[in-house]
Amino acid sequence: MFPSQAAPALFGLILSGLMSLLVSGISTYRAVGFVEGYAGLWAGAWLTAWLVAFPVVLVVAPLARRAVGLLVEKRP
Repeated sequence: MFPSQAAPALFGLILSGLMSLLVSGISTYRAVGFVEGYAGLWAGAWLTAWLVAFPVVLVVAPLARRAVGLLVEKRP
């Protein structure tokens, strides 16, 4: 188990991993199709994307939360 202080980083790790997996899979398919070696190409693209996505999520998530806070109505 992780301490509760790790929740934001763990959330960012999981979210960025899943999103980069999905997007890199679609992008790899669009670029080369289901060719021999597709899984290896996808894995390489995914790892590269995840290395970028994780730190970006950690930086952007607080900004997105703040933007959402400005766009939703406050409870009385």
